[in-house]
Amino acid sequence: MTIASSRSPSTTVNVSQTTYSIDEKKALDLVWKLPQVKRKAREIERLSRGSIRVAAAVDSLPTSEEPYYVVRVLENHPDKSTSTVYWFRVLSSNGAIEALDWVNNKYISLEKWNPDGR
Repeated sequence: MTIASSRSPSTTVNVSQTTYSIDEKKALDLVWKLPQVKRKAREIERLSRGSIRVAAAVDSLPTSEEPYYVVRVLENHPDKSTSTVYWFRVLSSNGAIEALDWVNNKYISLEKWNPDGR
């Protein structure tokens, strides 16, 4: 890209564009297919006798500084309110998933994540 100005000579600027191997839908699908997410969704819907539905939503898109989709698993209540169940981030280049450790407020690998305490 060349930028011209009346005050300075032409300057060449290299612009890099971030490319993503996975899209928003794929990030949602990867999270929704996690056994822990499926199990928790079934449990919530069963205990609420179907009145609370569980969903997943992309909360933020990747940037060059943070190359992750942030995905929230949430309860949809009959009164239209929501409650967050889990937070995840999905690496946009390869789909690697990390879960938010609420106690330490940091993302950890799925291998270390144990939401059921089992």
